[in-house]
Amino acid sequence: MPDQLPVIDLAPLSTGRGISEVAQVFRNAYTEYGFGIVVNHGIAADHLCRLFEASTAFHALPRAEKNKLELNRCHRGFIANNTSIDVNSPFATIEKPNQSESFLVMREDLPDSTPVVEGAYLAGPNQWPELSGFRATVESAQKSFTCLGRSLMQVACKALGVEQSRMMPAFETPTTWLRLLHYPPQPPQSPADLYGSAPHTDFGCITILAQDDVAGLQVMSPEGSWIDVPPQSGSLVVNIGDMLHRWSNGVLRSTPHRVINRSGVDRYSCAFFYDPYVETVVAPLHECVSVERPLKFEAVHFGDFLRAELEAAYQQHK
Repeated sequence: MPDQLPVIDLAPLSTGRGISEVAQVFRNAYTEYGFGIVVNHGIAADHLCRLFEASTAFHALPRAEKNKLELNRCHRGFIANNTSIDVNSPFATIEKPNQSESFLVMREDLPDSTPVVEGAYLAGPNQWPELSGFRATVESAQKSFTCLGRSLMQVACKALGVEQSRMMPAFETPTTWLRLLHYPPQPPQSPADLYGSAPHTDFGCITILAQDDVAGLQVMSPEGSWIDVPPQSGSLVVNIGDMLHRWSNGVLRSTPHRVINRSGVDRYSCAFFYDPYVETVVAPLHECVSVERPLKFEAVHFGDFLRAELEAAYQQHK
C-alpha cells in the first residue's frame, strides 16, 4: 500500500451518466485498499464547518451536562472518555479503554414510525443537548451524509455488477449513525497499547469520515504496517465495513484502522455510518461467488450481529 490512499472523484455522478466511470475507480480502490479519499462529494465546506463547530460546542460543555445525555439502550447519546473497549478486536490485545469521547445520533424514529411500532432493534428518538442550533445543524448534516451514503451504495452495486434492486431495498429505511468524536491529546510517552480508537474494522457497510486538520488516523496495509491518513482539504475519507465485505463475498475489503492522537492538541472528527435496515439478512451475492472465489460467509441477520457487537463493547447493552 502506498503512502497515499486512492482518490475517488464523484463529479461524474452529477451528470447522471458517469456511474460506470466512478464504479471502476471505486472497485479498484476498495478491492485493494478498503479505504479511499472521496472528492467532489457534494457536501459544502461551510456545512461541514458548522458541524465541527457544533461538535466542539458540545464537547466543551461541563462533564455533568454531557452525562445527562449518557448513551442509552437505543445507542444514542454521550460516550465518555475511558469507557469503551474494543474487546472484539482481532488486530491487537485491547486492555485499555479508548481515549476519546463522542456524541452519537442515529436515524430519528418518531413514536408512530414503523421501526418503533414493530419494535425494531435500536429504534427510537435521539437525545439532544440544550445548545442553540445544535440539533438543526446535526440533522442537516445527517441528511446530507445519508444522501451521499446512498449514492456510494449505488456505485458499489455497479462496481460489483449487481442490479440495484438486489441491494438498495435494504436501505429504504437505513440504519444511520453520526458520531461526533473528540480525541484529547495523548502524552508523547503514553503506552503503545493506548489508543484514541483501538485497531478495528467497522461493522456496517460504508463509513464516511470528516476530519479536522489534526492527523491521527492510521490504516493497516495488506502487509500489516500502519500508514497515516493525513487530512486533505475538501475531501472525505470513505471505507468499507464488515457487512459490505460479507455481502460482496470478500471482494470489497473491510480494512483495520486506528486513531492515535500524539499531536499535543485536541482532535475532532465526524464519522457517519450508512448501513442497511436492522432486519436485513446479509448473505454473499451470487454475482460475487465463483470457482475462483468460493463462498466465504454464511448469511447473518444484521440486527443480531449488531446486538452481539454492542453488548460486547458497551455496558448499556449488556
